[in-house]
Amino acid sequence: MAHTTIEIETADGRCPAHVFAPATAGPWPAVLMYMDGIGMRPALVAMGERLAAAGYYTLLPDLFYRVGPYTAPEPAKLFGDPAVQKEWFAKVSPSTSSAAMLRDTEAFLAHFAAAADVRQPTIGITGYCMGGRLALLAAASFPDRVAAVAVYHPGGLVTDAPDSPHLVVGKIRGEVYVGGAMEDRSFTDEHKQRLEQALAAAGVVHTVVTYPARHGWVPSDTPVHDAAQAERHWETLLELLKRRL
Repeated sequence: MAHTTIEIETADGRCPAHVFAPATAGPWPAVLMYMDGIGMRPALVAMGERLAAAGYYTLLPDLFYRVGPYTAPEPAKLFGDPAVQKEWFAKVSPSTSSAAMLRDTEAFLAHFAAAADVRQPTIGITGYCMGGRLALLAAASFPDRVAAVAVYHPGGLVTDAPDSPHLVVGKIRGEVYVGGAMEDRSFTDEHKQRLEQALAAAGVVHTVVTYPARHGWVPSDTPVHDAAQAERHWETLLELLKRRL
């Protein structure tokens, strides 16, 4: 497995990104990985490495590049201290609007299209926490390019905002997998039901399930990390990617 860091030219600047290439000969199927709201850190890099080890050319962009250089907060403090959480999200949230992320996604898709060892034309997308919302929006905005999208402990999929993902998921042509957390105020049982209804009404192949784990359980560095359910996440993600890519 080869791991390199690059910068991708976007409409708004230069986005640092990690690229992970499998050790086997290409061309490889590609996966775009949207990070969570904590920011870029070793736990996410390890996840990208695991995807590459499974045979996928993986792009992990730093979606917070607009805020300038930063150090991701310690997950334990972010999860446990409301003041730290409020300050952090006030800093980074304006940089991850739906419109901004979709502009970025155009650049990420162009990167895949230009990569000689990437199998064309479709990719898979996976996203965590806020990245789950962005992943569904990207799949709906670029339906011809996204064959599979899997999101885990996502938030903000069903809101009153005009750009709520549940309003556009009917445009998705790939398969959708949503793994929600239990007792999650950002993605409640009601939200799950409304999202599933929207997907079913549009005839989108989908799965919406609730894991017996807390919001943020996948990355290994969070205080709510659940090793068993994180492994289940890997099983479902890799099964989807194998089936669709």
